[in-house]
Amino acid sequence: MKKAHVAGLLIFACFSIPGFAQENYEIQVYPSETVKSKATMVELHSNFTFQGNKQTIDGVLPTEHAWHETVEITHGFTNWFETGWYIFTSARAGDGWQWVGDHIRPRIRVPEEWKWPVGVSLSSEFGYQRKSFSADTWTLEIRPIIDKEIGRWYLSFNPTFDRSFHGPNSDRGFEFSPNFKIGYDFTKKINGGVEYYGAFGPVGNFDPLREQQQQILPAIDLNLSPKWEFNFGVGVGVTQGTDHLLVKMIVGYRFGRY
Repeated sequence: MKKAHVAGLLIFACFSIPGFAQENYEIQVYPSETVKSKATMVELHSNFTFQGNKQTIDGVLPTEHAWHETVEITHGFTNWFETGWYIFTSARAGDGWQWVGDHIRPRIRVPEEWKWPVGVSLSSEFGYQRKSFSADTWTLEIRPIIDKEIGRWYLSFNPTFDRSFHGPNSDRGFEFSPNFKIGYDFTKKINGGVEYYGAFGPVGNFDPLREQQQQILPAIDLNLSPKWEFNFGVGVGVTQGTDHLLVKMIVGYRFGRY
């Protein structure tokens, strides 16, 4: 594929494809790699908040002791383009098990044959969440992804931009939510490291530190098979605006050629 065509698609995706901050449904720092052509990846994201918000605020239910299950289905249409679909659910004592919302996420990457020194891709996520789970119901996320393997080390940076289209934050414009991951291969099958998730507020006018979301997750990845994916982490919030303690687990399986 010609470089000009992919570059044009990257620009188009950035400015014309309407995600949201991951919150506690899909907690992941993305790699630049996309699902291979004609293959399908199915992932289950399981997250439980031990210490979080205990009150209903403006109609939004508490997060403390909430169990979130997200099904993610991603299909690779080419070796540089994929599309993912998310189904968000939540369970909490007294509230029952409920459907939260759905998102769609097209993503393109710089092809491997270009031999760039770093991996680069661009994800755009658009979707809806019910008002009882998010004050902002229709949202957009634009996520550039840059990663690199250096010996046993793995680095990934996602300088993410979020925007609300319906809700109390719709007039705040794009907000900056950087994520990054540092991992180290202790063995061929075990990678351990740290993930970081932030939500700073509007671009050019960040929120006060106490209102920002800042979360650090020690995490482990198991590379048991090319078909399987496993990630586990414990998240600690370090500001008032962040849930203080949660655990997350991702289990995924790839169908088709891989």
